Amino acid sequence: MGEVRVGVGVFAVRDGAFLMGRRHGAHGAGTWSLPGGNVEFGESFADAARRELCEETGLTIGNPELLAVTNDVFAREGRHSVTLWMVGDEVGGEPVVREPDKFTDLGWYDLDSLPEPLFQPWRQLLTMPALARLDAILRVRTWRSG
Repeated sequence: MGEVRVGVGVFAVRDGAFLMGRRHGAHGAGTWSLPGGNVEFGESFADAARRELCEETGLTIGNPELLAVTNDVFAREGRHSVTLWMVGDEVGGEPVVREPDKFTDLGWYDLDSLPEPLFQPWRQLLTMPALARLDAILRVRTWRSG
């Protein structure tokens, strides 16, 4: 039996949109998802979100909090991950592809303009009630910045 990994996906929210990247080199290559990755031993989920976002994009984030959890089984690849979807604010910096072996493109999107194709865990997330909470967060942060 394989092991189950715990990872984070990070909603870095700015002006009512969040950062997504086109995956490269790993399972899901060519699909779009959030920055993120595995939680390291002894690391908090918030710290993992901050670290992964910075490693992959150069951005900093404040106040990451749990939005949703998905149970992601990739049967063909023999992979199983539990993903904690974190959302944060106070995004600092401008996004840059810092790990081209993981992402080829980055862009800001909202729930009405998602790029295709989406990474499998994202498709699962779209069916969850937590998406309504994300939509509310995006609307409030757009209102505050406008």
